[in-house]
Amino acid sequence: MLDLPINIDDVKGFLDPEEGATLHAYARTRAKLGLVVEIGSYCGKSTVYLGTACKISGGVLVAIDHHEGSEENQPGQEYFDPDLADGDGMSSLAHFRQTIKMADLRDTVIPILASSALASKILTQTLSMVFIDGGHSAAAAFSDYRRWAGLLVEGGILAIHDVFPNHADGGRPPHDIYMRALHSGLFEEIEGVKSLRILRRL
Repeated sequence: MLDLPINIDDVKGFLDPEEGATLHAYARTRAKLGLVVEIGSYCGKSTVYLGTACKISGGVLVAIDHHEGSEENQPGQEYFDPDLADGDGMSSLAHFRQTIKMADLRDTVIPILASSALASKILTQTLSMVFIDGGHSAAAAFSDYRRWAGLLVEGGILAIHDVFPNHADGGRPPHDIYMRALHSGLFEEIEGVKSLRILRRL
């Protein structure tokens, strides 16, 4: 069983434990080779898996999220959590900060409180691993893929969450960018765990 610094079940989020363990395993091998970037942190569940791996390997995780939620997290939408209500919207920032503090990851995780598009204007160095789990609209998902996948070094890992081949199981954009990556000739798939897909930059 994976040894994490906190009870991961206490952290709000949608990442399956098997998916989290897979992210952790790949981040442990990649973090020593360069920056690991997470697009979409929410309350920090995936951040704990990735950040703990980076800490073990002496690496750094950059966690990018505006913390105002994706389309499906807004009031009146399917995945709105009343605990995160903030005026007429939502905010996951306080929960994220508490998660990072409790997991003792403040010296490993660099949070960027901004959109993925804005953060990409300052983070331009090559990366060892990118985890895409941000907005699930077509515009957001394809923007994340275009802005970040190209920064991966040869052998770098691109992880995409919420990839559902069956239309009835979930939204299409994460699946669509997964297919775009496969058809680009730049990536090969090396593992799939539930809705998580792991690709390697060729």
